[in-house]
Amino acid sequence: MFFIAPSLTFLILFAIVPIMTAAVLSFYEWDLITDPEFIGLDNYRELTGDEEFHSSIWHTFLFIVGYVPTVMIAGLGLALILNRRHRLLGLSRVVFFMPVVSAWVAVALIWTWMLNPRFGAVNWALEAIGLNPPAWLFEEGWAMIAIIGVSVWKDAGFVMLLFLAGLQAIPDSYREAALVDGAGRVAAFRRITLPLLSPTVFLVSVILLINSFQVFEQVWIMTQGGPIGSTTVIVQQIVRNAFGFGRLGYAAAMSWVLFAMIFAVTLMQTWLQRRWVHYEP
Repeated sequence: MFFIAPSLTFLILFAIVPIMTAAVLSFYEWDLITDPEFIGLDNYRELTGDEEFHSSIWHTFLFIVGYVPTVMIAGLGLALILNRRHRLLGLSRVVFFMPVVSAWVAVALIWTWMLNPRFGAVNWALEAIGLNPPAWLFEEGWAMIAIIGVSVWKDAGFVMLLFLAGLQAIPDSYREAALVDGAGRVAAFRRITLPLLSPTVFLVSVILLINSFQVFEQVWIMTQGGPIGSTTVIVQQIVRNAFGFGRLGYAAAMSWVLFAMIFAVTLMQTWLQRRWVHYEP
């Protein structure tokens, strides 16, 4: 107990206490200036009719649907490529992992410039090969796609690292035995590698889904929720209501709805993993 006391103290002070405080605050109306006023479930009732909050849930869902499978496929593809021995293996891993350790503020600002429709490098390159590129962050149909693309570019290295660890934990003898028995590389991957990689797939999917529900930095910097609110997400609504409109109680209610959504999805993933995750060969 003595050895875990420092970590436990920080967990209580900076995680559990704020969570409980937000839970209590969700039953109050408070603007950071006047005294908090108890209003019961009024904040939650208001959420049921808040169209902007409903839209933010839908936009967050669109981000998750586009981001999670794409970054998992990209990360697995990179891991399969870098799982082979070659001269520049160490350098390649560092290059792909560099975006992960870069700050979101810097990454979002650079990509905002690169996606600029007038002088951005992306549109310049597309026009050079004869394509007619969109205005990306200034068009409703393309802004979320651009945010998803930038998010995948930044996080693919992290997913790659997890999959690489999972691949290296699989004994080569299994794949070699399958190839000797006449199985092709695709069949060996589908029947041997993928089932043995399922614990890593489960871990990656849980991490990505939890992080996806809390997407904020890239949206706030690149589009501020625009154009016409087409990229507004849940956390942005929480921040806007808390610090823009001075409605901390309402924002706390939003945060607890977000917590309930993340908890439900994680619980469902944990239940479903019994059917497809194989911890033993």
